[in-house]
Amino acid sequence: MAKQTGIIKLKGTIGGISFYKTSDGHLAREKGGVEASRIANDPAFQRTRENGAEFGTAGKGGKVLRNAIRVLLQNAKDKRVVSRLTTDLLKIVKTDSTNARGLRTVADGNLDLLVGFEFNTNGKLGATLFTPFVNAFDRVSGEATVSIAAFAPSVRIAAPTGTTHFKMVMGAAEVDFSAEVSTFESDETAVLPYDSALGAAIDLSATITANSTLPVIQVLGIEFYQEVNGEMYPLKNGSYNALSVTDVDTV
Repeated sequence: MAKQTGIIKLKGTIGGISFYKTSDGHLAREKGGVEASRIANDPAFQRTRENGAEFGTAGKGGKVLRNAIRVLLQNAKDKRVVSRLTTDLLKIVKTDSTNARGLRTVADGNLDLLVGFEFNTNGKLGATLFTPFVNAFDRVSGEATVSIAAFAPSVRIAAPTGTTHFKMVMGAAEVDFSAEVSTFESDETAVLPYDSALGAAIDLSATITANSTLPVIQVLGIEFYQEVNGEMYPLKNGSYNALSVTDVDTV
């Protein structure tokens, strides 16, 4: 893989060299590889087909989850969240001990491995919020909750420079990875001042389907604001907002 330099950036294929644009800039590489028809039919590529199938399963699972939490994700994500989430879900697929290789699924894997996943590596919840919180989920009622004891924001939150206010957000997603559908509800605090005063305890809740038999994924996040002339603006367009998977509940 080579990086294109110069004023004119090429796209397409010339003389067996493919020119293309990525998030890392304009790149070039030599065209090659095995023909798709051979990979699809040659017994020698059985493992390759199985790997490809499971990679596709992880990719679809990531899309389902991202769509489920889109209300919060649109305010807290980095440019590589799609590939990072796919990578982690592929690890989960590979823990499925029920189905045969190539047919393993996200739902039958160890979804607990998703706990701690950060949707925005530019603003990780684990490196932003330094006060204990407690998640709970009542599968009978479908209520998901998060409780945070009273804390002083400027002491317990590592906010980016320029922050004057913040908001805590949470969500619960009931995800059917097989049918590729989901149910999602969320809750949030008011926009709170970022100062050294001891704030009130925070209790957030969201209720989804009662008695669900599907995996339920909880997320918690922080959004930062800057007050200018009485108006609240997302700080740096939300570049440092945090959102993380804090709990996964399965039957």
